[in-house]
Amino acid sequence: MLIAQVTDIHLGFDPENPEEFNRQRLDQVIRHLSAMRPQPDLLLATGDLVDRGDSESYRRLRDAFAGCPFPVLYCLGNHDLRENFAECFPETPTADGFVQYEHELSGLRILFLDTLEEGRHGGAFCETRAAWLKARLAEKPDVKTLITMHHPPVEVGVEWMNTHPDEPWVQRVAEAVDGHDQIVGIICGHVHRPISVGWRGKTISICASTAPQVALDLSRIDPEKPDGRPMIIADPPAYALHRWNGRELVSHFDTAEDHDVLARFDATMQDLVRNLLNERPV
Repeated sequence: MLIAQVTDIHLGFDPENPEEFNRQRLDQVIRHLSAMRPQPDLLLATGDLVDRGDSESYRRLRDAFAGCPFPVLYCLGNHDLRENFAECFPETPTADGFVQYEHELSGLRILFLDTLEEGRHGGAFCETRAAWLKARLAEKPDVKTLITMHHPPVEVGVEWMNTHPDEPWVQRVAEAVDGHDQIVGIICGHVHRPISVGWRGKTISICASTAPQVALDLSRIDPEKPDGRPMIIADPPAYALHRWNGRELVSHFDTAEDHDVLARFDATMQDLVRNLLNERPV
């Protein structure tokens, strides 16, 4: 099974322009994924779906995904607003007022978490949400499970985008997932960069954004001393592909652009391909 992921779309950053830059970037990724072979079985949109939480941007988002040849499932980020999202996507389940739900496909259970606290940039995960996650994990301990959420519960090194490990919401997520070996991975967004990190015995895979991305700079930042460093860059719009083979989740990261091809599978490459495949067990 192939699960595609897009994140941090920020539709409506240019609110009066239906052909805005972020929409063009999203459309580019959707075209790329739709033409892919094999095609994804599912697309996860992991938060910051729109930039200002407004209803019009959610309607445009729905229109953008309408032509996808695969299902699209959503979770929310810090730029989203639950009420306006629910108005446009009423089919998305909720629990206790939060956009938390599960979806099963090809033997893999996906749990969607809501880490939104409206008005806050960083993540949140209250006792109510934590109790829901604990209950879902406890009820099916033998079913392989993927957790999907917007905010990564880890420090990533880009200081102005970091999550502090002592934040209470991080501790609640940690307490909920500890001891649950059925979790095959945690996928996130928020940081606008491709990142992989081990956490609590799990692998967190962070997808880069379809919107412009965050520059890679791991040096300290002083909020009182602007130093002219790059912060947002217009690298090509990105996506992730998570391949579930029934045992492991393998995550790939790419951009939706025409790559320069240096070799193709023709007669000159045929012997190499044969030899590599012949080395493997039958």
